[in-house]
Amino acid sequence: MNIPAALSRSVIRERTWSLLTDLSVFAVIAAAVYGVLTIARYWFGAATPAAQISRSPSALPAYAFYSLVRITAAYVLSLVFAISYGYIAAYNRRVETVMVAVLDILQSIPVLSFLPGVMLAMVSLFPYRQIGVELGSIILIFTGQVWNMAFSFYSSLKAIPRELREASDIYQFSSWQRFIELELPYSVIGLVWNSIVSVAGGWFFLMACEMFVLGNKDFRLPGLGSYLQTAAGAGDTGAILWGLAAMITVVVLLDQLVWRPAIAWSERFKFEQVEQSSQTYSPILHVFRHSGAFQWLRERALTPAWERVSSSLARPHKPAPAARSHWIAKAAPAAGVAVLLLALYALFEAATVLRGLTAQDLFSTFRAAAATFLRVMLALIIATLWTVPAGVATGFHPRLARIAQPLAQIAASVPATALFPVLLLVLVRLGGGLGIASILLMLLGTQWYVLFNVIAGATAIPTELREAASVFRFSNRQQWTTVILPGIFPYLVTGLITASGGAWNASIVAEYFHFQGKTLTTLGLGAQISAATDAGKFDLLLASTIVMAVLVVSVNRLVWRRLYRLAESRFRLET
Repeated sequence: MNIPAALSRSVIRERTWSLLTDLSVFAVIAAAVYGVLTIARYWFGAATPAAQISRSPSALPAYAFYSLVRITAAYVLSLVFAISYGYIAAYNRRVETVMVAVLDILQSIPVLSFLPGVMLAMVSLFPYRQIGVELGSIILIFTGQVWNMAFSFYSSLKAIPRELREASDIYQFSSWQRFIELELPYSVIGLVWNSIVSVAGGWFFLMACEMFVLGNKDFRLPGLGSYLQTAAGAGDTGAILWGLAAMITVVVLLDQLVWRPAIAWSERFKFEQVEQSSQTYSPILHVFRHSGAFQWLRERALTPAWERVSSSLARPHKPAPAARSHWIAKAAPAAGVAVLLLALYALFEAATVLRGLTAQDLFSTFRAAAATFLRVMLALIIATLWTVPAGVATGFHPRLARIAQPLAQIAASVPATALFPVLLLVLVRLGGGLGIASILLMLLGTQWYVLFNVIAGATAIPTELREAASVFRFSNRQQWTTVILPGIFPYLVTGLITASGGAWNASIVAEYFHFQGKTLTTLGLGAQISAATDAGKFDLLLASTIVMAVLVVSVNRLVWRRLYRLAESRFRLET
């Protein structure tokens, strides 16, 4: 064998691969720039809130692009909010209880309850530009994505081992250093998996966020959600299948281009002392790591800029001067009075809106709340029974994970509302009604919150704990009670909380559905909220939302807060 010739061929192949990689990176950057310019030109154009939605398959690529941009913008906004809100709630005990309760209420309020205020405000800010309606849609998608990410970051900060915090104090980390070197890395696994289910939630509510009626105004935006809703309303099975095929294609591309690299990258932050035997492999991440152009950009621009920012922020924390502390102490009561006045004003306005309600309206609202509450609890029980063993198996077995993770991501991202017409026809033929079908739709929309959090919890269990259980020959029952359930418990609580909110949120489409020119309803708060939105009855809409908030607060105080305290006190991973 001619060794120099073999080496020459190897060098040629390596250079060819590097060139193709660099061209791919440049193509991605060019496509991103072109996409930004296209969206900017469309958003700042004349307002067309009632766009005509074509059911032709040829319109699907453009619709998929518009929907993907809205979901991406909502996700970026969700990530910033989740980190900020979770950080403040975790480290300020005075407001922690209130912030967690508020977060639980907000994540349980259906998207349509936000719709009137959000959309009217955005349209008023930009009355003659398309960006007003687009921002309204993005904020509505944001309300369906953000809450579980905030809960995940908050619970991760509360679960950081004591010895790691003490080490950061010993080395005198500044607030920025502690955030970058400890808090953010420790929460990455949970954030990545909750980001997946958050984007899946965005796809789930896309139909409600891109096409809706507000009183006598009809809002329609070009996108996959409006395409699927138009097809479902017309009973066009072919168009529904085309829309689902386009959405699944986008989801698969996102899985390969975004989420699989993110999962592989997040495993480097796993809290353990021994290296795991197998790791998730991502071809896209491998390409970027070996791209000459990307390495040049990182070495010449990204790394120096990051080092300058980090060095300017990595300064020892200095206590506030006495004068500043005195100013803060004086400002706090004034801020409290301002908040109290705003609350009183809001109560006055709410009382004015609710003044027209009758006793029959209140009675029907309480009956509807009881029906939806039972459906939510049943959906949570069913989801827990299958997602806990499935999530643990996926997190523990890399071979299974390589198959199950993409399938779960696809299944979670396909909106159940698009499948609902088919499921509803099957259930009606079997003798079931919308009452049973609504439970199934809630389950399809919320079980993924539990599943992905359990997978994240199982993935985060240190390898040495599992090896110790194997060395001491624990039985399956001992492994579950000693290692698995305690290890995943904080993540399971987060999943159940967000799944509960998702089930309440899903009630707006599960209990009130437009199909083939007919409106199918069943008794429930979701149906009442949807009907009130369509009819423009803001008093009934507000009453339903208030009753839902009261139920959520009660469950938060009686169940979720106690489980959070249990996770923080007994199941924190530390020595």
